Amino acid sequence: MSLAVTAEQEDLRAAVGRFLDTRSPLARARELMGRPVQHDPDVWRALAVDLGVHGIGIPEKHGGTGTDVQTLAHVFEETGRVLLPGPLLTTLGLAVPLLLASGDDEAQARHLPGIAAGESVVTVGWLAPGADWDAVGGAATAVSRPGRGWTVSGRVALVLDGLAADVCLVVAGTPAGPSVFAVDTAGPGVTRHPVRALDPTRGLAEIVLDDAPCSPIGEEGAGSAMLAAARDRAYVLLAAEMVGAAQACLDMAVGYARQRRQFGREIGSFQAIKHKCAEVLVEIEGARSCARYAAWACGASAEEVPVVAGLAKAAAAEAFFRAAAENLQIHGGIGFTWEHDAHLFLKRAKAGQVLFGDTTAFRLRLADRLGI
Repeated sequence: MSLAVTAEQEDLRAAVGRFLDTRSPLARARELMGRPVQHDPDVWRALAVDLGVHGIGIPEKHGGTGTDVQTLAHVFEETGRVLLPGPLLTTLGLAVPLLLASGDDEAQARHLPGIAAGESVVTVGWLAPGADWDAVGGAATAVSRPGRGWTVSGRVALVLDGLAADVCLVVAGTPAGPSVFAVDTAGPGVTRHPVRALDPTRGLAEIVLDDAPCSPIGEEGAGSAMLAAARDRAYVLLAAEMVGAAQACLDMAVGYARQRRQFGREIGSFQAIKHKCAEVLVEIEGARSCARYAAWACGASAEEVPVVAGLAKAAAAEAFFRAAAENLQIHGGIGFTWEHDAHLFLKRAKAGQVLFGDTTAFRLRLADRLGI
């Protein structure tokens, strides 16, 4: 595998970009963020059926294309550019890799074809209220009873796209340790509550489980390892998404600086504005390199992924927040209004900094691995 962008990846990225500009531009994100569920099922299905996005990374025997994470990362750069609402990150970045990591052929055959076809939305929940992102298995407890099978009870917090999901893969405690169970979100014993989030374009929910029927995924006690593998891929795709969003902020700022006039000239001609834009560009390109290397490593250097995935997310989070903040400053007063899109990027950037763990946590993890 090569780090170079292939012609096929460029073509797919261009096609996805055109599709999003037409079907899900920023204006559409604004519409959806005012609704209880930030999800457009028509766009979801079209991305799967017309562009084959959902099948990337899913084996051909389950209806996918078997394409690598590198290709999917290019798609996420485009979705970040328009702050695409909906469960793409949750389903393709968490649920699919978790199912693949389970080694459970039956579970994969049950869930992956529906995802690839755009017919099913699957999320993952593991966080207990007030717990750290790294705390696994404390949100719920699963028990197996004769004649009833497995049921799960507990309160799972901050479930991404929990209201849009058809299935939630819950990491619950069992006597053998944290394990993964598939729960039908419309089934008995399941109650979902919306959670007000800093980022209004990304849906969050709390899922309350009361003896909800569930089916085990993978081996009992293997939940921590399965979730770790899934989170690594989520870090990579989230990093790609944030790079795309950061680039959109820079493009927005440069475009405004070229047209806004002050003191008889475009503000982009002032050295202070030039410096801001140049520094943001350097930071974005560094983050892009990290994100693309991490995506490459997912298919070519698996032993590096636990380190480079988190670092890619950390670098992208810093670059995105810097780009969003400078975009707001360059726009001045108009950038602080509700009607302008700048604040949407800033909120997405700030929320992204802490999603799945903050920058400090990733760097401390690297320090532990290096023994420093």
